[in-house]
Amino acid sequence: MPRKVKVVTTTMQGRGGPTVEANRARTLERLDIACGEKPDIVCLPETFLQQHVGVKAEDVAEPLDGPTLSEAAKRARAHRTYVICPLLTKRENRIYNSAVILDRKGSVAGIYDKVQPVTSQDDFTCMESGVTPGTEAPVFELDFGRVGIQICFDLGFPETWAQLAERRAELVFWPSAYDGGFPLRLFAYLHNYYVVSAVKSRYAQIVNPLGEVLDRTDPSLGYASRTIDLDFMVCHLDFHTSMPEQLKKKYGDGVSVRVYSEEGHFLVESNRADLPLAKMAEECALEPARVYYNRHRQAYPALRGGREPEPQTPVYKGRAQYS
Repeated sequence: MPRKVKVVTTTMQGRGGPTVEANRARTLERLDIACGEKPDIVCLPETFLQQHVGVKAEDVAEPLDGPTLSEAAKRARAHRTYVICPLLTKRENRIYNSAVILDRKGSVAGIYDKVQPVTSQDDFTCMESGVTPGTEAPVFELDFGRVGIQICFDLGFPETWAQLAERRAELVFWPSAYDGGFPLRLFAYLHNYYVVSAVKSRYAQIVNPLGEVLDRTDPSLGYASRTIDLDFMVCHLDFHTSMPEQLKKKYGDGVSVRVYSEEGHFLVESNRADLPLAKMAEECALEPARVYYNRHRQAYPALRGGREPEPQTPVYKGRAQYS
């Protein structure tokens, strides 16, 4: 059935300082306003405490029971929402550039430690003034779906974005110091998951699984919100060329279909609680694009070796490829 999720993202609009305390108060005020949207999840920008404040990592890092997470947890608990709160965390005598997920009760539901922090010295011996790199990009099971996180400089490392796709992330958050731009749309398109940025700069975005920007912030409004559906399917138009129209004929307003003919894909979402996407896919012999690509990967080694690949039996077997 549909899994509607209200997402709110934020920016600092390039503003900040002059102190850590001022940044904390300003961002918590933004969180209060964001919670007025009745969200399921709110994302704050990367290391917002440090914006325009000249402090060392060791001077601003906090334990998990420090003042920033404690205050954010109060908001999460009061509004029954998840909050992604990025900050430098101090754990086991190390400092990490972290994004902490607070659940609807204000408890820590997961921590992502930035796997690829940026160098702060020209000999590459120190990262972000003392930050230790994380080790992996996990996917977190929240009550509405599977969520991954990347942070800022991670945008330049396709391998961790691919890791999230392999782990079946449906929604990836990207708190950052800068806007990000095109690569956010690219990774959403390549991996068929939603991407939501939250930035210190100007333009935070909510991007759908085919790379379309659904909403974004503006220099005059530092918030963006959108209700998205995590029960979705991205299909390739091969063997599905006529399916977008057939789906609308069969289900009417019970289904949403967005066709991206230049990219050769379409996005399907159910609008009815009694019509789960799995049922629709079974009735109409739909197959996700990622499965279609993987079928090719399975066949290629045999062909390269001069052998006939093992026959496969997709749900649309017998259907013409381009009709």
